[in-house]
Amino acid sequence: MQTQRGTKNGRAPKVATHDEASDGAIAELMNRFADGLTAGDGKAIAKLWSVPALVISDAGAQAVASLEQVESFFSGAKEQYAAQGIDEARPDIRSVVWLTPKLANVTVRWPYVDRAGREFGEESSTYTLHRDEDGSLKIQVIVMHGTKKKAH
Repeated sequence: MQTQRGTKNGRAPKVATHDEASDGAIAELMNRFADGLTAGDGKAIAKLWSVPALVISDAGAQAVASLEQVESFFSGAKEQYAAQGIDEARPDIRSVVWLTPKLANVTVRWPYVDRAGREFGEESSTYTLHRDEDGSLKIQVIVMHGTKKKAH
């Protein structure tokens, strides 16, 4: 996993320090998210969120007020992906930027993988993760970048 440091006016911004345990916690969170998507387990996915939350896409912004909303939204993900021929959800973490000791922006590529294990497209998103009082990282904001499909 790489840590990205952007520039502004030719100077690198201040980025909070983190350790390998934090990177491992991010990978674990994204893998649990993938497992929930593959299983269609909205309840498991909801446990990874903190509310209120926000989802931003080309369609606009959607406020998420409750974990029940998260659960309901993701409960049908398995069927939606299966209808597109997507058999596996697998996070490819592209960058991690620690904004503060409690906030990280994580960009993830989600390849579309069919039953034969072939990639035929992808989507990507940036997640703002917040470390709660007990030290757990939770999803607070998702910015969806869109999808790309290859001929299948």
